[in-house]
Amino acid sequence: METSARCCKHSQECNPSSEEAINAAYYAAIDKLNKRQSSPEAIQKIKDSGNLLNTNSTPEFNAYLEKIGYTPEDLDRLHIIHVAGTKGKGSTCAFVSSIMQQVDSPRRLKVGLFTSPHLIEACERIRIDGKPISKQLFTKYFNEVYDRLTSPTPPLKKVTPDTRDIPVYFRFLNLMAVHAFLSEGVDVAVMEVGVGGQYDSTNAVRKPIVCGIASLGLDHLALLGSTIDSIAWHKAGIIKDSVPAFTVPQEDAAMHVIRSRAAERNAPLSVAEPLPAG
Repeated sequence: METSARCCKHSQECNPSSEEAINAAYYAAIDKLNKRQSSPEAIQKIKDSGNLLNTNSTPEFNAYLEKIGYTPEDLDRLHIIHVAGTKGKGSTCAFVSSIMQQVDSPRRLKVGLFTSPHLIEACERIRIDGKPISKQLFTKYFNEVYDRLTSPTPPLKKVTPDTRDIPVYFRFLNLMAVHAFLSEGVDVAVMEVGVGGQYDSTNAVRKPIVCGIASLGLDHLALLGSTIDSIAWHKAGIIKDSVPAFTVPQEDAAMHVIRSRAAERNAPLSVAEPLPAG
């Protein structure tokens, strides 16, 4: 009886204050994370410079990976399914994650999912087997990544003098997702591009197992260009050498660019036709 009472004292159900502690630690992490969002002044400075996209995002992301103890080879172990697009890329990622969880194999696959934005809580962006990681896990992995980034050793190998010591909001979460997925031992990770593709931090992956490009349209014109072919060039930048790529029917100009970029990389490209109605 004493043992039961002692155990009960350490359970969340019997100790409401433990939930308060979990929430306090989680929102302290969120407060630090929110400070990684670019200020209006910083955004204006970028606009004034004319360099709206960080073309060094991939080498910088690799530098952050190394700083927290990983290599590009570690990304390969995640068996990443990489998805870009304008409309439907988030839905595509959710469908793919669900399908992968149903794969008939000797054991059920453990599937990671990284998407953006979130609706209510930031932990929604990092999911395992379809469920957002808990506030406890989010806090744990946030603090581990943050502490490694702020540690004096090893030194960060800055790509340019302007490389930040700690990445901005989205890239921090991207880094944190990689850390969480590797720590949790996922078998496959579905990764949604943030903006564009070519210069997105998610594009640090060298060897995805497959790439997907959802329906394209005019989006982020200041960053990606004002024409559909310019936007297609950025989105198709996720296609990798000899890695199978899939897309859906696109406008002729967009499809031409996607086919050209796939051919440049000797990547087999398939077009998924719409399912018949009814």
